Amino acid sequence: MSAATKLLENRWDDARAAAMSEPERLLYRSNLLGSDKRITNYGGGNTSAKVQQKDPLTGEDVTVLWVKGSGGDVGTMKLDGFATLYMDKLEQLRSIYRGVEQEDAMVGLLNHCTFDLNPRAASIDTSLHAYLPYRHVDHMHPDAVIAIAATKRSRELTREIYGDEIGWLGWRRPGFELGLELSRFAAEHPSAKGVVLESHGLFTWGDTAKDCYETTLRIINRAIQWFDGQLAGKTAFGGEAMAPLAPDERRRIAAQLMPEIRARIGQDERKIGHFDDSEAVLQFVGSHDLDALAALGTSCPDHFLRTKIRPLVLPFDGDVDAVVSGLDASIEAYRDGYRAYYERCRHDNSPAIRDPNAVIYLVSGVGMMSFAKDKATARIAAEFYVNAINVMRGASGVDVYQGLDEQEAFDIEYWLLEEAKLQRMPKPKSLAGRVAFVTGGAGGIGRATAERLLREGACVVLADIDAAALDGAKADLSKSFGADQVRGVLVNVTDEAAVAKGFVDAVAEFGGLDILVSNAGIASASPIEDTTLEVWNRNIDILATGYFLVSREAFRLFRRQKLGGAVVFIASKNGLAASAGASAYCTAKAAEIHLARCLALEGAEAGIRVNTVNPDAVLRGSKIWNGEWREQRAASSKIGEDQLEEHYRARSLLKRSVFPEDIAEAVYFLASDLSAKSTGNIVNVDAGNQISFTR
Repeated sequence: MSAATKLLENRWDDARAAAMSEPERLLYRSNLLGSDKRITNYGGGNTSAKVQQKDPLTGEDVTVLWVKGSGGDVGTMKLDGFATLYMDKLEQLRSIYRGVEQEDAMVGLLNHCTFDLNPRAASIDTSLHAYLPYRHVDHMHPDAVIAIAATKRSRELTREIYGDEIGWLGWRRPGFELGLELSRFAAEHPSAKGVVLESHGLFTWGDTAKDCYETTLRIINRAIQWFDGQLAGKTAFGGEAMAPLAPDERRRIAAQLMPEIRARIGQDERKIGHFDDSEAVLQFVGSHDLDALAALGTSCPDHFLRTKIRPLVLPFDGDVDAVVSGLDASIEAYRDGYRAYYERCRHDNSPAIRDPNAVIYLVSGVGMMSFAKDKATARIAAEFYVNAINVMRGASGVDVYQGLDEQEAFDIEYWLLEEAKLQRMPKPKSLAGRVAFVTGGAGGIGRATAERLLREGACVVLADIDAAALDGAKADLSKSFGADQVRGVLVNVTDEAAVAKGFVDAVAEFGGLDILVSNAGIASASPIEDTTLEVWNRNIDILATGYFLVSREAFRLFRRQKLGGAVVFIASKNGLAASAGASAYCTAKAAEIHLARCLALEGAEAGIRVNTVNPDAVLRGSKIWNGEWREQRAASSKIGEDQLEEHYRARSLLKRSVFPEDIAEAVYFLASDLSAKSTGNIVNVDAGNQISFTR
């Protein structure tokens, strides 16, 4: 909200909407609204439409409420994200309701109003839409409007900005009672187009989907324009106390601090980090009012449910070591404060205290770090806190900003209905909260390994020297597993500086490291007298030195985190079994295996496990087998290149071909807790080859 603030754009397409059914227009409207974080944040807000449909039992026309179901996101939802309920049955609930002490029980009764056996659970906000006498209703959480709702004079400011067009209701937790309050407001103010809810958000309505959408945009844009006028020439947050550091320096410091934070908050549950140094964040964390405003907490329930009610501010004057040395005290003080908040506010039937660690960490000049059980949750928490920053900027610039009352905040955070939702969450996958770094990640074995780890919930950093292949692998895996889970870094494993930068980038993206899969590879074959020093050095550089460099960086991280770690080397049958005409390759692979043994000894006391997988003849998807190595191996065996796969299958004891996913399965076993008591081991995945038996 500044003089240059861009207004929301009307993106409604009449021609497109005309071909839609009423529910489809509701979805269209919802997706348009949810596509802009200034209108509502991820998972926040809801939309509805009252639609005439045939009752599947009677064939009669009935009015059905279509409303965003529990846990959905208006920006990305599909039609199956809406709950559908009979309006006549919802109206009957009014006669059953006996007061606020019965509110939670009313949620269970919504199931009895379900239309057409729709399995989508209705949300707590259903009554807020049901009892408004309008066909189309939007409930959004726009920064500009919440900035009004979060001031001490929010009622007066609402009147000043909107006159009689938009009303105001004091704070009330979402539920049946608030639905009745909205209904009474609409009856008493028939010309109003909406209402501002104190410390919460905005309701707007209309007779058609388009009318409702355009009213929502218009009301939000009016708030944006009003703030632009009010804040013009004013200094935000009391002015700048510390200027932002340079972008590379901010990222470097974040990569130093995030593993240190993770070490202290990830002992009971592994956490994934997210770093944000956007303009809004840097302005806030570098301001004079940072400490005072951060301590007030967030105002909107959706904000603090994602971020906790307040962040942890880490004092920073340019000395990173000083921040690290003070982390234990800062984090423990936050935990003590959270425990005290729980004890002050708890009820006899409150759920047990949850994780007392902060979600949001603010560092002047650097930015914001957020931590959660997975990347998406950490990222979304950061997005919500950016929303909170925008609200604080506006509210404190025109009046006195106020966070939500502590008891009200607790009653939502530890709401029994919220606890029941948490208990219904699926069990975490086996690698949830883990971060893996896979070298040679764009090749056949690397991609298959990344996919296997992703299927188990890990975040994966693909490291490769081939930019085009890396981009392709990242795009494919992101499409399958979500963009939050996958990152790519361009790394030459023989370049010490490039390796170090690759790990900095990985840590700045995910907060730390748990798994290293060292898989970068080449292959060469020639008699010793024909092997050039260049070929020899290239094998040693990539297959020995490269494995040393990435292992060294991983070990440094593992020791800082104090969470253990798993290293898996992809070596080769040739590391155990000599092969004529491939001395450079075999020697380098043998070096890998022995390096892994040495690292297993060094890492054991820190819980760092190091194991090796030895493949043999993995042709499919391999960049190595697409070059000279394929020609050389075929010539060595005196067969055609198209006969290699069958040659290696027939040579094996089990008479089976070995594929990238077979190697990936072994890597997963060695990287996961399934092998928690294994280190220094070699697993051959070669379909059986007597000369490479380890004993």
